[in-house]
Amino acid sequence: MDTEKLLLLVKWEMPYGKYKGRLLADLPSHYLGWMARAGFPSGELGGLLALMYELDHNALRHLLDPLRPRR
Repeated sequence: MDTEKLLLLVKWEMPYGKYKGRLLADLPSHYLGWMARAGFPSGELGGLLALMYELDHNALRHLLDPLRPRR
């Protein structure tokens, strides 16, 4: 897994739709599942959403916790 792509999941916000403005790492499971069935968008966003789906589906979201910015 590419660390740079994992970092993007905790930095990028969803650019459109019901979850516009939410970090990709914080998208709900049901939405990621729907997106996987409907088809991920093309380009980098689609690749990141597919990666987030895989992390979520395999119960690996916790891997993103150390990468999140400190508040």
